[in-house]
Amino acid sequence: MAVRRHGLDDLDRRLLHLIRERPRTGLLEIARLLGVARGTVSARLGRMVADGVITDFGPNLSPAALGYPVQAFTTLEVEQVSRAGISAALEAIPEVLEAHIVTGPGDVWCRIAGRDHEHIQEVIDRALAIPGVRRSSTVITLSTVVPHRVHPLADLA
Repeated sequence: MAVRRHGLDDLDRRLLHLIRERPRTGLLEIARLLGVARGTVSARLGRMVADGVITDFGPNLSPAALGYPVQAFTTLEVEQVSRAGISAALEAIPEVLEAHIVTGPGDVWCRIAGRDHEHIQEVIDRALAIPGVRRSSTVITLSTVVPHRVHPLADLA
């Protein structure tokens, strides 16, 4: 999906803040709280979805609460011609939360979750078994000081 950049105005920012703070609030209540018509809220949300600003409405899930309290970042060194197959294989591993092709040292950085350190090793072993993956380097997360977030960027837009 191509992202169109149209910028956000004050109403868009207030709308995003409200649905972030009160995600279960209905459109009619959101409209009342913002002092605008329900149709305005619906149109604004529709535009932000179409523009790629809002990427989903699903709940954010906690890997730890789901039984996967250990997280790690794994860097994979890969054969460049195999990237498409490697990407598909990584997507098929449920414990791979994110994977990014990067510049610099390593070729693919993955954030993975596991039940314990041994499980993390099993996930790494599955990644290493993918044709085209040469080697890996992994660091275990001790704590999260800034969780994944995008909303501060919306406040700046």
